[in-house]
Amino acid sequence: MPTATLKRSKAARGISIVQHYDIAADAKNRISLRGATAKYFHVQALSNGSYVLQPRVLVSPDAIPARTLKMLESSVAQLKKGKASAPIDLARFIEG
Repeated sequence: MPTATLKRSKAARGISIVQHYDIAADAKNRISLRGATAKYFHVQALSNGSYVLQPRVLVSPDAIPARTLKMLESSVAQLKKGKASAPIDLARFIEG
């Protein structure tokens, strides 16, 4: 199957290809990224048929205050020691 190639503009000449491979979308138009280092991506569909994927972090670690992180670490430590409250019955909140 022949592939089409585009001539690169002068601005793109400094870009090098690290890895390239062919992949087919499944029945639901999904693809798998090999060796992806992120779970979430921001996708930009370009007019020339290209897609740009930018990795996204849902919450930046810097956005969580130090006091909150300390409280979370303390809570996890207590949970690992087995110090937890009794189970809470939420059945009254479920409509049924």
